[in-house]
Amino acid sequence: MPPRTMIDWDLAVATASRLAGPGPQIGRADAEATVAELRADAERSTGLVRDYTGLVATERTAPVLVVDRSGWVQANADGFADIVAPLVDRMQKHRAPGGLTQAVGSKVTGLEVGGLLGFMSSRVLGQFDPFYSGPGPVPDGGSGGPAAATGAGGVVALPSAGRLLLVAPNIVHVEAELRVDPTDFRLWVCLHEETHRVQFTAVPWMRDHIRGEIEHLLGSVDLDPGRVAALVGDGVRRLGEVVRGSEDTSLVDLFSTPEQRVVLDRITGVMSLLEGHADVVMDGVGPTVIPSVDRIRARFDRRRRGAGPLDRVLRRLLGLDAKMAQYRDGAAFVRGALDRVGMEGFNAVWADPAHLPSKAEIGDPDAWVRRVHG
Repeated sequence: MPPRTMIDWDLAVATASRLAGPGPQIGRADAEATVAELRADAERSTGLVRDYTGLVATERTAPVLVVDRSGWVQANADGFADIVAPLVDRMQKHRAPGGLTQAVGSKVTGLEVGGLLGFMSSRVLGQFDPFYSGPGPVPDGGSGGPAAATGAGGVVALPSAGRLLLVAPNIVHVEAELRVDPTDFRLWVCLHEETHRVQFTAVPWMRDHIRGEIEHLLGSVDLDPGRVAALVGDGVRRLGEVVRGSEDTSLVDLFSTPEQRVVLDRITGVMSLLEGHADVVMDGVGPTVIPSVDRIRARFDRRRRGAGPLDRVLRRLLGLDAKMAQYRDGAAFVRGALDRVGMEGFNAVWADPAHLPSKAEIGDPDAWVRRVHG
């Protein structure tokens, strides 16, 4: 893990875990049954996604971890630490030495990161982490903590190509809140997350492409104190407009430069594609194996729209509204492209990074079809 003088990651994890809470309380037998069902659904989803999309990904190359909220927090803290390590190193070199100042700063930053992870940890149902490259074997935790879903004895023997996380307490909470069939809902969630695993393992360049874009973005951060102060000042002036709902933007937009927004637009385009594609697949496969898929989709979408005022403000500031737009706009793009060129024609999007849709093309699938298919 990178130097802790900039971000106290241990404090971030502890803070997030306290804020997250344990989630719904269920008996040990029910917890073990839920873990087992999610594991089986994740494995079952592999063939269903392959048959629907035509994308062939090597099976069992990524561990499937059924985790609690604290497990999700730890996994994402580890991932963030790895991703931002180059930026942390640059910032560390620009900071004047001072043990007390650095110690206090790392605590404050740790609390801020912990607050973000804590807020997210109670909302995420599942996640594919494409950047994880650790060893395949993972301890088997049958009571709802980290648990490997593949391989003999509950562990994975192959080198990992990412990892799939399923947050069991949140899945149990949402299926009860929506009053939907748990068996159907769990498979529906697994179809979405397995689609992400297939996207990254069947398309070998995708992981490095996205990581390169993120590194480009972090590498463009200007550490000159005067420029940083001016950027922050402008962002703070606009913050009130965001909170009042009169400006559709997020903290990332507020504190980024025009040059960085160009990179963010490219990242938005590819993330919209990935999220929209996963939504289309889960709903496309659904009718053949999930009897109540239409009811689940309708109730799940209503839940996305039904947040309270404070939750809506936090979602806007943290960019979660933009995340919801990625699902919606990306799915519309995928369906539009499928209508015009079919699955085989659409799959040209995975052939080369140049075939990825731009942010503008996400809203205009005809433009993407003309560019890629002539």
